[in-house]
Amino acid sequence: MFIAQQSPLQKIQSSLFPNVDLWVKRDDVLHADVSGNKFRKLKYPLLPLIGSTTTLVTMGGAWSNHLHATAHAARLMNLPSIGLVRGLHHNEQDPSFSAQISPTLQDCRQLGMQLYFVSHQIYRQLRDDETAWRAIVPQTMEHSLWLPEGGSTALALRGVAEIIDELPFLPDTLAVACGTGATLAGLLAGLNGRSQILGVAVIKGGNYLHNEVQHLLQIAGYARQENYALLQDYHHGGYAKVTPVLRTFCNQFMQETGIPIEPTYTGKLFYALHHLAQRGYFPANQRIVAIHTGGLQAARMTNIDTKG
Repeated sequence: MFIAQQSPLQKIQSSLFPNVDLWVKRDDVLHADVSGNKFRKLKYPLLPLIGSTTTLVTMGGAWSNHLHATAHAARLMNLPSIGLVRGLHHNEQDPSFSAQISPTLQDCRQLGMQLYFVSHQIYRQLRDDETAWRAIVPQTMEHSLWLPEGGSTALALRGVAEIIDELPFLPDTLAVACGTGATLAGLLAGLNGRSQILGVAVIKGGNYLHNEVQHLLQIAGYARQENYALLQDYHHGGYAKVTPVLRTFCNQFMQETGIPIEPTYTGKLFYALHHLAQRGYFPANQRIVAIHTGGLQAARMTNIDTKG
């Protein structure tokens, strides 16, 4: 599955980005099923498992790109998988329960992933304790691999860092949407002090991402990096929140560029670049590469038509 491959770099011609030399690294087309940064974050944790019977155990929300990608990766590698899902702590025998299962989770089940539904409180415990899942999953497994939320492991950074060597030129600025901070950390690792990164936080109160980024760099064996800025004013109300302005922007962006985006991650990234370009934030002749991290599950959640 993880054969050597690169995603294309596409020049953007759009009225939305005046006087900006903007390019997009199209990781959304890196793999048909394991999309974008999920492919890169799963690559090195899963490569050693080829030919094994290791069970993948992970966590995510009802529309999680990570759960969806992990279920696909597990199917492709013939590995069992388990997903712990946030916020659906209900009686599965209740007839109304099936109506709460998102299309994303339906896909995961069809791909063979076993789903367990946990409360928000238990989900927070899973974030803090990488062994907490063992109290939830009833069966015992001889071999298992725990993947934290978003696949944000130390090895994930290695896969993301490979983006830098794939670029035909080193841009003045790299831009990326930030959820857990792992993709930003991986890009910093690949740059190793060169260029600058703009991270667009897609969540409200994202200041804690500074600590997450440095922590991930540290546990992955990379030096501390400071050549980035974290923009925290483009979350549009919080994670998975969509304003009419953002929805309109996403539709116009797709019409003008032909590139599919969604409003939870990539939509907020490109909206931020649009807003900054209109304000004259970027110096003349500055070359910018935006990382399209894929993850179009959010388009299903927000009823965005990515096919035009």
